[in-house]
Amino acid sequence: MLLREVDYARPGTLEEAVSLLAAHDGARALAGGQTLVNVMKARAAAPDVLVDLADLEELRAIGFADGALEIGAMVTYTQLVASSEVEVARPILGEVAATIGDVQVRNRGTVGGNVCVADPTNHLPPLLVALGATFTIRGEGGERTVSADEFFVGVYMTAVGEGELLTKISVPPSSGAGDGFAGLTIGKHGTYIANAAATVTEDGAVRIALGCVDAVPVRATALEEKLAGGDLSEGAVRAAAEGLGATLDPPGDVHGSADFRRHLAEVSAVRAVLQAASRRKGA
Repeated sequence: MLLREVDYARPGTLEEAVSLLAAHDGARALAGGQTLVNVMKARAAAPDVLVDLADLEELRAIGFADGALEIGAMVTYTQLVASSEVEVARPILGEVAATIGDVQVRNRGTVGGNVCVADPTNHLPPLLVALGATFTIRGEGGERTVSADEFFVGVYMTAVGEGELLTKISVPPSSGAGDGFAGLTIGKHGTYIANAAATVTEDGAVRIALGCVDAVPVRATALEEKLAGGDLSEGAVRAAAEGLGATLDPPGDVHGSADFRRHLAEVSAVRAVLQAASRRKGA
């Protein structure tokens, strides 16, 4: 299906992009276009103005600031996979990005687009929640920073408001932590039916986020508390995670019933924690 007529702008600076988004109520930022363009073709979205971010090279950078890994919103999945900075700081980001879609999608799809779409089945939201990432949002009034726990607010909804733009994501240094990610996809490179991300620090603190079981990533805080500073052997982790699925209320669909997703979430959490524990410093 062809796109309906839409105004198009391609700003040369970040300030111009923010001004354009603020000036038009129906404006949408265009990053890689892997989701937005298809949604527009299906007539599920009809922005009045597309603000193409392709020329904003400052949003394509990966680097370090105050010890944190900074990822520009226009960084592609392919860049994440190939980045030496990511490999040094949090290699799990590149590992997960390498499983998204196919080569064409990874070459065009962006980190900012992935998280701003806030599809509950996307790969990166639960991972960034588990890693304790922060998101920098720019508007005409200046910048603000939002934690990953507060960034995702609903299905296709984030803390980025009208006239605002996500500019970068900051991921804390690992400081000896190990990270893990596990789940079941629809096909080899499809979307997830359920997934889980985990990080385990050198001293045994645990963060776990579950995906595909609610509108936003779900922190498994009760499981985190059971595991904190304790035994992270396979038997201990499985015992601690028993009953996790019963606390969840996921949707059911043609790809899996609610009960199936509960089971997968529990299994995925165990696998993610074990992977993270095996990768932490001194493991």
